[in-house]
Amino acid sequence: MSLRHNILLVFCILPFANALYKQWIPDTNFENATNWDKGSIPCGSDQVVFLAQREISVYVETAHTITGMSLPMDGELILVSGAGFSVQESGDPSCGSGVTAEFKDCESLHWFDPSLWVAATTFDDLHQGTYQFSVHEESVPCQFDDVVFREATSFRVDISSNDVCSVKSVSVLGKKFTSSSELSQYFSSPSGKLQFHGSSSLSVGGPGCSDVTGCICDNSRNRDKICANVICKSLDCKNPLQPVGHCCSVCGAVVNIQFTSNFNFELYRQRLQHLFLSLHKYESIQLAMSKVSKEQRLLGVIPFGATQEIQVLLLDQNKGQDVGKLAEALARDIVKDVHNQGSNLGINSAEFQASSGASSSEVAGNSAGVVAGAVLGSLVVLALLAIVYVLYHRGIVKMPRLPSIPSLSNWKNNIDIGELGGPLDHGFDNPMFDKSTMLPCEPGLYGTETMNSISLTQSGVHFVNPVYDESDFNA
Repeated sequence: MSLRHNILLVFCILPFANALYKQWIPDTNFENATNWDKGSIPCGSDQVVFLAQREISVYVETAHTITGMSLPMDGELILVSGAGFSVQESGDPSCGSGVTAEFKDCESLHWFDPSLWVAATTFDDLHQGTYQFSVHEESVPCQFDDVVFREATSFRVDISSNDVCSVKSVSVLGKKFTSSSELSQYFSSPSGKLQFHGSSSLSVGGPGCSDVTGCICDNSRNRDKICANVICKSLDCKNPLQPVGHCCSVCGAVVNIQFTSNFNFELYRQRLQHLFLSLHKYESIQLAMSKVSKEQRLLGVIPFGATQEIQVLLLDQNKGQDVGKLAEALARDIVKDVHNQGSNLGINSAEFQASSGASSSEVAGNSAGVVAGAVLGSLVVLALLAIVYVLYHRGIVKMPRLPSIPSLSNWKNNIDIGELGGPLDHGFDNPMFDKSTMLPCEPGLYGTETMNSISLTQSGVHFVNPVYDESDFNA
């Protein structure tokens, strides 16, 4: 069986939705050295201090010897079998002279901090550390995700929000809650009150994502809270990109995919993993795939609706002049793959934008810009004409009086007027071709004798010359 058939077989047994397991990273375990101000677990010569005014739930896995302990006003120690504390006033010589070890404050750990979560497609991937990269809004649990707090841990998380935090399920200390009533009972318990705090509540029991083309995370309503916990780095690229759902601009590439009802979100994500990210040259690439909603704007200005598309964010580890180049190369490969196999994957089209300024639609974008500019100019002219029309009919604006056009008779009467206002000079008079009205009133001129000087015969027309008149010859 070929490698291609093996990949297709793997696709067939994968889940068909993009719901993820989101696991909380911090804990309040006694044996976690990062929870102590000295950076180490207290030993036999140390004095242990918990802040008196802080509420805390601490998970203890083993037995410890210390010289003393200061407990908070409201807190708990969750002891597993065989765990506990013994006090040795003389201390432990192997531990040194001893210090005062203070448990760190964990009140500032917020549910909406993207850096405090990891995501995986399956529960096994969580245990193996096979995590997925996501945009900031999707790094925090979405409404169709399963939230996991590790079994052998306790924690403290602030769930303050303007709205109820809704997820599919929540697992705490190995117990999975899928109904809001059961989770509410746990919140009312001593451990629940210490582990969850804040001005909001947590709801579970949602159906999860049942759309094979993917589901929109819909954490945009909490974008301000999410981005408040993110520190954006300075960038070296020419044209930083702003992916949907991400708090910071990035150097890399973004591929936007137009899909059909035959598209399968999870299968396509696995396709990208197997065909591209498994290659040695792309192993440093971070890929975040999301279904997003993009607002449509007429001419890039007037909003008229929204459309759904698949966004693939690509980031690489290159720095300086090479930043984003590897991501751009992968974006070109993805678009090429869509061109060749898109019809089989339920994809209509794909285009990319890179932080280098490169784009798969540069020419189309320029042409569209010219057309958009022409249409926008026409709309502006029409708007101005409409405003003038309205103002004219309201009497606010009056149209200037146009000069009258001379009539045809006046034009005829004025045809003989010269440039200086005098009579137009027509040259000499020609009695033969002038009008009868123009002839001088001289008796006999052009009269009967003139007509008598012309005779018509069978041989033609003859002009009679008085000088050679017949009467003169006969004389």
